[in-house]
Amino acid sequence: MIKETGQLTIKSLITALSTVAIMTTLSFTPRVDAVEKLEKDSLKLGFIKLTDMAPLAVAYEKGYFEDEGLSVQVEAQANWKVLLDRVINGELDGAHMLAGQPIGATIGFGTKADIVTAFSMDLNGNAITVSNDVWKQMKPQIPMKDGKPVHPIKADTLKPVVEKYKSAGKPFNMAMVFPVSTHNYELRYWLAAGGIKPGFYAPPKDTSGQIDAEAKLSVTPPPQMPATLEAGTIVGYSVGEPWNQQAVIKGLGVPVISDYEIWKNNPEKVFGVTKEFAEKNPNTHLAIIKALIRGAMWLDAENNKNRPEASKMLSQKQYVGADYEVIANSMTGTFEYEKGDKRPLPDFNVFFRYNATYPYYSDAIWYLTQMRRWGQINEQKPDAWYMEIARKVYRPDVYMKAAQALIAEGKAKAGDFPAEKETGFRAPSSDFIDGIVFDGAKPNEYLTKFPIGLKGKQKVVDGKVVE
Repeated sequence: MIKETGQLTIKSLITALSTVAIMTTLSFTPRVDAVEKLEKDSLKLGFIKLTDMAPLAVAYEKGYFEDEGLSVQVEAQANWKVLLDRVINGELDGAHMLAGQPIGATIGFGTKADIVTAFSMDLNGNAITVSNDVWKQMKPQIPMKDGKPVHPIKADTLKPVVEKYKSAGKPFNMAMVFPVSTHNYELRYWLAAGGIKPGFYAPPKDTSGQIDAEAKLSVTPPPQMPATLEAGTIVGYSVGEPWNQQAVIKGLGVPVISDYEIWKNNPEKVFGVTKEFAEKNPNTHLAIIKALIRGAMWLDAENNKNRPEASKMLSQKQYVGADYEVIANSMTGTFEYEKGDKRPLPDFNVFFRYNATYPYYSDAIWYLTQMRRWGQINEQKPDAWYMEIARKVYRPDVYMKAAQALIAEGKAKAGDFPAEKETGFRAPSSDFIDGIVFDGAKPNEYLTKFPIGLKGKQKVVDGKVVE
């Protein structure tokens, strides 16, 4: 454990590390020439019906799991909590997870468990959608060019609408998919950047996330988002595809901004297993990561040439089960905002380029800063603590071992992956909608830059932020 003495700094840790280079079931039987010494060769892996589970589907459909000697079943799960619980209790050997789930479990927000990840599933892939009525009220505040809204659309254009709801005594209800989801943090980030308070958590007593909220956020499973919007229970939501494009196609609402525009090339999902599984089955874990890397490579190969095929694959009911046209809207490099306003967005879904699959420690630290910002972590922590948690959860060492094996087998090139001297930290970046610079080595300093959100010694007590 890292002691909070200040003697061991986050920078010294980086230096040290730099030297370390419901259910549809499908199954395959491993090939005769399968990899030897697998501790477990029959696996059950879970996912949620979203397009960013694609590396898992591709690894299955293209036989990459078979190449590693694995007999794999892939199963759609009812929701993120069920998925996490089944990984923890061993019913699933691993799963497509929200990037915040392994981190949240490790620090004990919600379910407490040791979950690790050695593979990032993708970058980007989410959007924020509002109802047609809210969009109509937002539009007068949005700059126009050639008769179309100028993007990115900031949340300050939504603020008058929220204030109107407040004056009328009506709650402004929005949905996200899970308390530790990227969708929750991106929606909160966007709202707060526009001066709208999304509310605080105060665990263990209050885990609603709605303390002092101007926009009240609650959980809705991804496939249910469009119907919940149509019913009027919510007026907007943050979700992955295809459920934003579904709202466009069905005329239920308008996606106003993609997460690429909120945080350029943000990490979105990961593949998670329990720490126990990883320790008991290191060769099997490695084999899974190898197959998933190949799946991601295929998805981004030759300027996304395989995306139409991938969209057809995902449209099958055992995977996402949405119409091909809905999935292809974003998967093939475009995105439709207001109906008929389809624009090029080639990086809406990124699966391999930009080192998308590498599990960066700095990504884990960003999630931890947002947990702290909104009270899921309700006590100040030193910078070194953030690094300690990142090291517990993210396993770039396993990833690089898988990458090196693929290079040795001639299935990938060294240039496809980060250099062996990679520290696990992205360079400080201002690629956020508010232009605030994030440096993963300085999480507490980062938190001080936000007008809205906890910082320093602040915490939430009895429904109020106190020093």
